[in-house]
Amino acid sequence: MKNIRYESGLEQLSKIDGEAGQKVIDSLQDICPDLAKYTIEYPFGDIYSRQGLDLKSREIATVSALTAMGHCTPQLKVHLHAALNVGCTEEELKEVIIQMSVYAGFPAALNGMFAFKDVLAERKA
Repeated sequence: MKNIRYESGLEQLSKIDGEAGQKVIDSLQDICPDLAKYTIEYPFGDIYSRQGLDLKSREIATVSALTAMGHCTPQLKVHLHAALNVGCTEEELKEVIIQMSVYAGFPAALNGMFAFKDVLAERKA
């Protein structure tokens, strides 16, 4: 039986995160393949596939939330790459992170900006 949520999720994951998303899924296979499956089905198969927002808007929201949380650097870096992949500009992402200084505080915004600095360096390498 074909799992539509899983297939749709894999398609969205590839479109948004490319190789980085697959690496996250692959890294879960030896410890908890169910979590990898759920990560594909729910966020990417159910939520990212919805019609209400385009992928750029979804990634701006995700970068905002992960920056505000302040303790999700690995996930933030994946989604900063994803935001650039779906059309966000460097300036837009800097503004999103600066905006979080108001609502999440300077430490969260600083951590977010340093994560973005790492992402930009990775992309140039």
